[in-house]
Amino acid sequence: MIRTFRRALVAALVLVSGAAVANAQAVGHRVKVNGMQMYYEVSGSGDPLVVLHGAYMNIPSMGAIIPRLAKTHRVYAVELQGHGRTTDIDRPITYPNLADDVAAFMDAIGMKKADVFGYSMGSVAGLQLAIRHPAKVNKLVMASGAYDASGWQPEFTAFIPQMTVEMFAGMPFAKEYRKLAPNPDGFPELARKLIAIEKEPMAWGEEVKAIKAPVLIIAGDADVATLEHNVALFRLLGGGAMGDMGKPLAASRLAVMPATVHTAVITQPELLYAFIEPFLKGRTAKGMFEK
Repeated sequence: MIRTFRRALVAALVLVSGAAVANAQAVGHRVKVNGMQMYYEVSGSGDPLVVLHGAYMNIPSMGAIIPRLAKTHRVYAVELQGHGRTTDIDRPITYPNLADDVAAFMDAIGMKKADVFGYSMGSVAGLQLAIRHPAKVNKLVMASGAYDASGWQPEFTAFIPQMTVEMFAGMPFAKEYRKLAPNPDGFPELARKLIAIEKEPMAWGEEVKAIKAPVLIIAGDADVATLEHNVALFRLLGGGAMGDMGKPLAASRLAVMPATVHTAVITQPELLYAFIEPFLKGRTAKGMFEK
């Protein structure tokens, strides 16, 4: 089972790395954040939206969702510690550290508050941003994330102890890393840190219940976190009650993408946008008996 899962993961990550060509032109900048030179790109116009990529990824590998969002938002796409064109520093990559980096980035460019869209690792960093720096998050979109390590699929939980630097160093996206990285030889260290983050404790149920910002949870129906976990997250945020009994809907929302594995969530930009845009704009569908 582990060997099969490993082959599937490799194939899926290759698919994600191949999405690089989909990204449109944007204006790139660098800013000093917590001892690193952080790279980010700005595109579009409208309300500010910070975009956070997944592990082993960068801005180009987020694909077409960034230019799609830039049609209606001022998008600030960030490359996180050791990823893409952002330098690495002598510090573990943890979700709290990533969240603090995003908060410091917002301070550095004079952004007081923004909507946040994170995918995979970026979604969990966004969740920690809402927990640790609530004044900075207007609305949060979490695509393919989790709030508790117990929510990972059993196959993924069993796979984590099998992860090695050599396994990831042989993947195509490791070669792509060299094209953008300030240190082209830094991939093994990045992989070591990203393997370590999978082993970090993660149990934030109480903190999630205290979040005031509305959260949109997006998950594939065959994602790395179980559907039960995503529903539990939705309920912690106040969702899941019947909506036809006169009470207002919860501010948070849940969307499940059909026939979608973890790495296919980001490859469906139009469907993603159809979930994200109404949420950020505060639009809801009317029931058949509503005026």
